[in-house]
Amino acid sequence: MKVGILQYKPEFGEVEANLDRIGSLLSDIDTDIILLPELFATGYVFENGDELRYYAEPFPDGRTHKALKVLSEKIDSAIFGSFPEINGDNIYNTALFVRPDGKTRIYRKIHLFDREKLFFTPGNLPFEVFEFRGARVGMMICFDWIFPESYRTLALKGADIILHCSNLVLPFCQKATYAHAVSNRVFIAMANRIGTENRAGVECVFTGGSIMYSPTGDVLIEMGEDEENVRVAEISPSDARNKFATERNHVFSDRRTEFYELD
Repeated sequence: MKVGILQYKPEFGEVEANLDRIGSLLSDIDTDIILLPELFATGYVFENGDELRYYAEPFPDGRTHKALKVLSEKIDSAIFGSFPEINGDNIYNTALFVRPDGKTRIYRKIHLFDREKLFFTPGNLPFEVFEFRGARVGMMICFDWIFPESYRTLALKGADIILHCSNLVLPFCQKATYAHAVSNRVFIAMANRIGTENRAGVECVFTGGSIMYSPTGDVLIEMGEDEENVRVAEISPSDARNKFATERNHVFSDRRTEFYELD
């Protein structure tokens, strides 16, 4: 299986231009799955809830979902990234996994970061794992990374690869992802964006550094902090199904859950 990451700088509010840019960057790509950053078409720093509501789209009838369906079929690759989803009175930060056959899975961000708490509604869908082209896939969004339960839940549900779309501003996630890949023996692909947004007196400097790790911590893809690029790596999902850290240590069956305090 080939998995790719697109790292780029979206222009805030320029949804059509950003979608066109993504289409151009991916026009000749050869992958089974391609990851985009979090909120890849709208940008990130919304001035207020009214502005977020203006850019939010319904699912499945929003323009971003429709554009990804067309692009996914064209390049014969699943596409993963997030958009602001309006659903009744709620606006979620929602990840899309769009397949070439038009079928789509969604995940709504559970752990909101900083000012997101002012405007977004916390996700109401559980972490789930599904199969695509022989791989068992899990999804998460940005600040989900700081909670080890996010990765462990997906791994226990059988994920071979965890797809992680992000707009990172803290300097920790890229290194922490290594530990989560190794401790859960899974592939983790993390797409981040680059650039700076300065709006409503809030400046966000995005850290780039999109990265992909193997279940044993090998770096399969790594990008610079200012690099706009698409990179692809080939993986064997079966490598994530060997949960032995040593001949005698299984990372799941060796757990002593009776001693853990999780609440």
